[in-house]
Amino acid sequence: MRTANKKTFTLLICLVSIVILSGCTNWKKKYNALNVQYQNCEGSLAFLETRKGQLENQVVQRQQTIEELQREIAERNQTPGQVTGFGEGYDVSLDPSAGTITVTLPNTILFSPGKATLKKATNTDLNHIESVLQSRYPGKQIDVVGHTDSDPIKKSPWKDNWELSAQRALSVVRYLIKRGIPEEKIRAAGCGAARPIASNATASGKARNRRVEVVVYMR
Repeated sequence: MRTANKKTFTLLICLVSIVILSGCTNWKKKYNALNVQYQNCEGSLAFLETRKGQLENQVVQRQQTIEELQREIAERNQTPGQVTGFGEGYDVSLDPSAGTITVTLPNTILFSPGKATLKKATNTDLNHIESVLQSRYPGKQIDVVGHTDSDPIKKSPWKDNWELSAQRALSVVRYLIKRGIPEEKIRAAGCGAARPIASNATASGKARNRRVEVVVYMR
């Protein structure tokens, strides 16, 4: 009887030992997995911190560049167009917070009403802008943004003002790429009537809203 009890006791000890050892193995695996996850998180955090610093430096550099241009405008009593190189006859604005230079071209210069094909007469203006971009701002990111007034599309083939504004921006982008602007450095966007700069209640306001903007990012 004692021998049977002893065997049973020994068997129980073995079973308990197996369970404990198995549990330890599972906990070790879980610990190792969590440790790997922790190391990955630390690596991701370090990368994000580095990227954050880089972006902050880029923002500071862009702000400094635009602020320098603004000081030059004030000191020399010149227009933004003159200081930036685009010329006095162009509508040029500076945005220190975004670090951008924006050249605004009215649609009357570029397109006929309801059309997205560039007028031949616009070649001079776009050739000049392309030349300035290449000589003074090489390698900068460029956005071409199309805008319309709020009048709905009626007789044109476009579905709506969003499509018209996007196609006009694409026409300008394609022209600038053909002239030598790297395609990886330029983008097209259409805003339709969503971003007016004047009231659409008047003819003059609508004319101002129909425009294409060439935006240069100073980074």
